[in-house]
Amino acid sequence: IDYAAACHQMSGGRFDITSGALRRAWKFDGSSPVPTAAAIHAALEHVGWHRARWADHVLTLPAGMEIDFGGIGKEYAVDRAAGLIAARTQRAFLVNFGGDLFAAGARVGDRPWAVGVDDPTRPGEASVYRIEIKRGGLATSGDARRFVLHEGKRLGHILNPRTGWPVEDAPRSVTVLAPTCMEAGTLSTLAYLEGPGARAFLEGEGVTFWVL
Repeated sequence: IDYAAACHQMSGGRFDITSGALRRAWKFDGSSPVPTAAAIHAALEHVGWHRARWADHVLTLPAGMEIDFGGIGKEYAVDRAAGLIAARTQRAFLVNFGGDLFAAGARVGDRPWAVGVDDPTRPGEASVYRIEIKRGGLATSGDARRFVLHEGKRLGHILNPRTGWPVEDAPRSVTVLAPTCMEAGTLSTLAYLEGPGARAFLEGEGVTFWVL
């Protein structure tokens, strides 16, 4: 939670773990309907890190609020799993939790791991990038698998906690390579939240990335 609070501050409030309440309004299943303005407004009444109290390792939320660790939770789990495996073997391995992953060393013959990044137009059928890595974390944020269609536009599942709507003019896909999966996931999510400023944000962070 300390880490999430730091991300909130670093993103100027764009990254907000209390935005989980917005999932009551949005269903990112590839269908066309979007929530009514009233439904979004009702959900936003329960969003805002400033409404939460985090002190002495106790998190207190007003009634109706909830937290969502999307963007850091699964990535943290990848790194923890990698740590447990590394403590038990000297062999190279790859931990992959649904596309968020960590590679620990090259394969036999000093061969890198080859990772494909989904083509947003044909998820699971084609890739837009083939990334080779020997060590590090890799994570992707985008609209390939979770989205809604609205007025002919594809809207991704990452929401702006201020408006309650998907991030405007966001890239189709943001992939980041970093020392850990948690760092990669954090940066890909923060970049996506920047919308059209995603590339500039990542250039400023000095990491290896791919933006579509």
